[in-house]
Amino acid sequence: MSEPEPSWAAVVLAGGRGSRLGGVDKASVVVDGRTLLDHVLDAVASARPTVVVGPRKDDVPGVTWAREDPPGGGPVAGLAAGLAHVDTDLVVVLAVDQPGITQSTVDRLLAGVGETGAVLVDDEGRAQWLTGAWRTEELRRALPADPRNASMRSVLGPLDPVPVAARPGEARDVDTPQDLAR
Repeated sequence: MSEPEPSWAAVVLAGGRGSRLGGVDKASVVVDGRTLLDHVLDAVASARPTVVVGPRKDDVPGVTWAREDPPGGGPVAGLAAGLAHVDTDLVVVLAVDQPGITQSTVDRLLAGVGETGAVLVDDEGRAQWLTGAWRTEELRRALPADPRNASMRSVLGPLDPVPVAARPGEARDVDTPQDLAR
């Protein structure tokens, strides 16, 4: 008899200002006929719970909503707010603006978790700090006392996560109108 798969949670960071996109709510941007939030939620459909950190949307059922303090306080503040709702050993952390992330990406990240975590690495060898799977307690220990405006690299980099190579399209994000056009 095989052991049951460990349960895992997801924290989706959707609280950014979208300033490079003219101030639009990135979660609501439509790519390939679906919102960016829908793309990411599909990738983490097996998570229990899924926490979305950002402005609440009434038409998105089945998720726990959280808000970083202060709103707009950056991704580490969002991560801290999301982790407050997580009680699983593993957590997948994703930014909302990544339409190339799939369930396969998430499965590979979860399979790659070492002592601390796993992070997606693009084809140029850069860690994509907003795309990873982590041991929840390691993340909690790494968070600074004041997470506002801290960089994800400065918080997660010292954890020395296992690199997981991105497949074509997985590491792209939507930050600018040019990214959206692609």
